[in-house]
Amino acid sequence: MNARIIKRRPIGEWAAAALVVLVALYFVTALANNPAISGRVILEYLFDPAILLGAQTTVVLTVMVMVFASVLGLALAFMRMSRNSILFGAAWLFIWVFRSVPTLVWLLFWYFLAALIPTLRIGLPFFQPLVEVPTNDVIGQTGAAILGLGLTEAAYLAEIIRGAVLSVGTGQRDAAWSLGMTRARAMFVIILPQAFKAILPAAGNQVIAVLKATSLVLVIGIPDLMTSVQMIYTTNFLQIPLLIVACIWYLILTSVLSVVQHQLERYANRGDSGIR
Repeated sequence: MNARIIKRRPIGEWAAAALVVLVALYFVTALANNPAISGRVILEYLFDPAILLGAQTTVVLTVMVMVFASVLGLALAFMRMSRNSILFGAAWLFIWVFRSVPTLVWLLFWYFLAALIPTLRIGLPFFQPLVEVPTNDVIGQTGAAILGLGLTEAAYLAEIIRGAVLSVGTGQRDAAWSLGMTRARAMFVIILPQAFKAILPAAGNQVIAVLKATSLVLVIGIPDLMTSVQMIYTTNFLQIPLLIVACIWYLILTSVLSVVQHQLERYANRGDSGIR
């Protein structure tokens, strides 16, 4: 006797899907019929020179922050894994402080640093400084943005890298040491290449997070995408259409980054998935 399998109809799933479609149609209809949203205005400002320049500034700032944060985050991760208690403690304290305080606070702190330290002095303690320059000449708007965003991002990247390195089996380290490799050579030749696959997804998400966090530089006047949008809508009072323009550009930029991240992950995992 042959048993016949009857699949149960997922009534709950279809009901939820129908609800989602209804809600989506409601919002689309409400937006389409809303007089405050003008498609003509959106198209007019989508490729406005000021908006394009702001988007370019956002991308450049993201790259600068990530380069700075990646180098510092790698150093902090190594310090956190160090057997030296001073290096370990310094890295732990740095990560604790910069992950605990909001990024906006750090942006304002570095921007107004000259109020606390008017002059930066380089030299040995208790001796005449070798170099002495005004703080504002060294840390301007761009410097404050890189420090405010980069130091916070370095703290997160340090933990991402450390977790990925610790996920590599201890047998890999033992095998490298048995071949006569130093700890540093084993780390860069054996451990980090294997940890890279674990680092990549989280690091890619952090790049996207930094891209969006650059909108915070609005408070220190850097003409990024969000600042450019605000400068325009304060003169023509078309806040909603211009905010939609900003949303479209952020969607475009984050989508490009997502595609790049996907391709990098695909390349890094080609050996596991059989992709060449």
